[in-house]
Amino acid sequence: MKSLLIVAHGSRKAESNEEVRQLAKRLQTESNTYTLVSSAFLELAEPSIPDGIQYCIDQGATEVLVLPYFLSAGRHVSQDVPSLVHEKRLEHPEVSIKMAAYLGAAEGLVGLMLETAKQVQCNRCSAKEVCAYPSCIESS
Repeated sequence: MKSLLIVAHGSRKAESNEEVRQLAKRLQTESNTYTLVSSAFLELAEPSIPDGIQYCIDQGATEVLVLPYFLSAGRHVSQDVPSLVHEKRLEHPEVSIKMAAYLGAAEGLVGLMLETAKQVQCNRCSAKEVCAYPSCIESS
């Protein structure tokens, strides 16, 4: 079974972590490749990356692809996440655990950004002009 694990930084703001979980659910719905799509966090939220990988394995995954949901190759992308993935590889040599490139390296990102920039109306606050996101989001 193939699984995809979306790995984000994690936030003190619960709504931000929930956005990542909802993204994983949307990917699960639209994916023809992965039987399971889940999410995990580097810090500040649960599950942790090792726990997220373990969850995929416990659900029967024989292949786990970790996709870092980061825009640049900072320390987390270049060191922290690979280190945690490597530890799980050593713990589960029978499972293929691989890392995809971080989101910021995706070939289609430039086109996506240009297309997003064309969207004047905010989907969150229905502003007719460019909104001051994230100030349009209700604070908790």
